Amino acid sequence: MNDALADLLAPIQNFLHCRTPDAWIEAASENQSLLLVDHANCEKKAASTAMNLMYKYTDRPELLKKMSQLAREELLHFQQVVELMQTRGVRYEGVSASRYAASLRALSESKGEEQLVDTLLIGAIIEARSCERFAALAPHLDDELAKFYRSLLKSEARHYEDYLELASAYAPAAGVDVEERLQTLLAAEALLVESEDSQFRFHSGAPT
Repeated sequence: MNDALADLLAPIQNFLHCRTPDAWIEAASENQSLLLVDHANCEKKAASTAMNLMYKYTDRPELLKKMSQLAREELLHFQQVVELMQTRGVRYEGVSASRYAASLRALSESKGEEQLVDTLLIGAIIEARSCERFAALAPHLDDELAKFYRSLLKSEARHYEDYLELASAYAPAAGVDVEERLQTLLAAEALLVESEDSQFRFHSGAPT
């Protein structure tokens, strides 16, 4: 790992409570077609989340600006994954969602400013985990896919920072201790990542 990549990843690795288990990396290496299909799904969902925030919070210029950029980038990543799938003969078939994002969102407050802060914090966590996984996976993949995943690291790291910055900005008005709330969500995320999972997905836990 070069110095620039190490500098990019250090804050994210310090932010997350755990690293991706070796068992997941091994499963990803052995299930690259499924990995790509679910990766495409994740990019679509990330763009959808950003768009939903833009529709719901039209009175927040900074949120609109950051989410607009994020949605465009996620849709570009989706296009790039689909193109990779085409060149590799991978069919874009439907797969069930993992428990990961749904389990995190189930912990979110359901209304008001607290819900917004939770949504942004969960977004930061998901983007950070995605960045960490791309970097962890790259050394185990062929040159084309490894290069592509490394090319995503900078934007994923910025998405994590944008979500976290927005959550921190809106937390005081919501009466939320952002650091305390963040640590609660990060602990739950680490449990999802490290515990056994019955199915392999981009954000699944350690495969059984």
